Amino acid sequence: MTPRLDLIGIITDDMAASLAFYRRLGLDIPIGVEGAPHVEAVLPGGIRLAWDTAETASAIDPEWSPKPEGSRLSLAFRCEDAADVDHQYADLVQAGYAGEKEPWDAYWGQRYAVVQDPDGNSVDLFAPLG
Repeated sequence: MTPRLDLIGIITDDMAASLAFYRRLGLDIPIGVEGAPHVEAVLPGGIRLAWDTAETASAIDPEWSPKPEGSRLSLAFRCEDAADVDHQYADLVQAGYAGEKEPWDAYWGQRYAVVQDPDGNSVDLFAPLG
């Protein structure tokens, strides 16, 4: 059997804040799990997105620690159209999330923007131009 991607994991310092961010992007995350040490949501297509608290990561691997050089994880959310990229970016920044790169028309033919989730992970917003 060939391995297949089944789960993308995020380690978070604040479960409630992280879940609230991803709910704003339309993910169907169970309600009432904000205090749980591990949460999963099934994405369209069957891949799971999971969150673990830093405490959970440390319990699994006592030598685990966050990487000081920053995040190398990036998630990309396709938006309805170019205007929706602008709308989603503005909505997230107005809600207090850090904007990493304001919307722009990328040379590869997409409207693109980058925000950060509460743990500093880059989250791309994009839609085809035209």
